[in-house]
Amino acid sequence: MMRTICLCGLLVLLLCGACSDKEHDHGGRVPLVEVEGSFLYREDVESACPVQCKGQDSVRWAGRFVRNWVEEELLYAKARDNVGSTPQIERLVENYRRSLIVQAYQEELLRQQSPQQMGDSALRAYYESNLDLFKAEHPLVKGLFMKVPLTAPQIAEVRRWYKSDSHEAVEQLEKYSLRNAVVYEYFYDRWVPVSELQDLMPLPDNDLASFLDKNRHVERKDTAYYYFLHVTELLMPGAQEPYDFARPQVENLVRNAGQVEFLKQVKSDLYRRAEQRQMVKYY
Repeated sequence: MMRTICLCGLLVLLLCGACSDKEHDHGGRVPLVEVEGSFLYREDVESACPVQCKGQDSVRWAGRFVRNWVEEELLYAKARDNVGSTPQIERLVENYRRSLIVQAYQEELLRQQSPQQMGDSALRAYYESNLDLFKAEHPLVKGLFMKVPLTAPQIAEVRRWYKSDSHEAVEQLEKYSLRNAVVYEYFYDRWVPVSELQDLMPLPDNDLASFLDKNRHVERKDTAYYYFLHVTELLMPGAQEPYDFARPQVENLVRNAGQVEFLKQVKSDLYRRAEQRQMVKYY
């Protein structure tokens, strides 16, 4: 659906400056302003207008956008008249054009390529062979988190349950959370960045990893909620990332390496066929 948030500003511009142009075919688009044969269309302004821009803000934004476009076109026209087209500029333009065409072709080749099935054994082998690539940049934790209202019942039992990772304690917390918890996060079986915990509860901003290393059971309270955190494992920055945590990055690296090898093979095949057809001549 066409964006309508800038229509007020655009209507003002249309009434003030837009006119019917019989000499140009605009393909159904509505021209707003022309500079040296270049046109800015209403559709261009509408598509560029920020979503949050409304009312008088949209009028001011549209006016600034049109003014900037006109100034850029005038500057380009002046530079073109004074500098013109030099051999260096032509080379740069041609090189950029070639790069865009080659990039578009390679992206299409990769899009058409059948997705490679990456077995876990191959991924683990890559991980084991490149351990230095998978060092933790930020502290990671395993554990459990719960947030409950101050009015929730059985807080004394919650204090006892959340400090234990036994099956019975976890089962009691899960049942309790269904009726009373605002947030319940179980991550005994996966690593999460410590920064995610700061989004869940009040925690120190400085040296949080050291704080959690010394305080594996953390309870906090504000004017509305209790917060309970149990940290079972902590991984410091610089430590080896576990395979399970690093696996998404391993997949990306292996996939990217496969794509690089695929494109190298494409170029090699093109070269071989060109030589067979005597399309390459060395002088």
